[in-house]
Amino acid sequence: MSLPQEQALDERDGAYLRRAIAWSRSGRERGNRPFGAVVVSEHGEVLAETWCNTGETGDCTGHAETNAVRQVSPRVDRETLSRATLYSSAEPCVMCAGAIFWSNIGRVVYGIDAQRLRVFRGERPEQRDAELSCRDVFAASPHAITCIGPALVDEASEVHEGFWKT
Repeated sequence: MSLPQEQALDERDGAYLRRAIAWSRSGRERGNRPFGAVVVSEHGEVLAETWCNTGETGDCTGHAETNAVRQVSPRVDRETLSRATLYSSAEPCVMCAGAIFWSNIGRVVYGIDAQRLRVFRGERPEQRDAELSCRDVFAASPHAITCIGPALVDEASEVHEGFWKT
């Protein structure tokens, strides 16, 4: 199976994806899994930003993208979110893709893809994921969700080095 081709980003998308990658580093430094997410309005306003906090909270649903949706959805209407972008340091898992769908966020840009991430994670049962692309979840949505990624793969991969295989 070949790896997905890396996609080029414009300056704006690159800046916000790097911000999500920075949040992944913050999460790892706090003892969490290394994932970060940022939600940005169509006008460039940061609406939410966070990291994965499963290590701190013990909540297995505390993934970065789901945490970002939890932050933004009570405060921002669905029409605004339909024009917003969620930037994720890694390809959203099935659960996070579902949260993105339910929030009505209309665009996703991510760093490392799930296939490359699985190489870091290895075959330990507690680190395995459902092997379903976020694109498959988004394709089942009745509203359009644009998905761009993988992008900035080397930068997004760096925080995973030495983390998973202990």
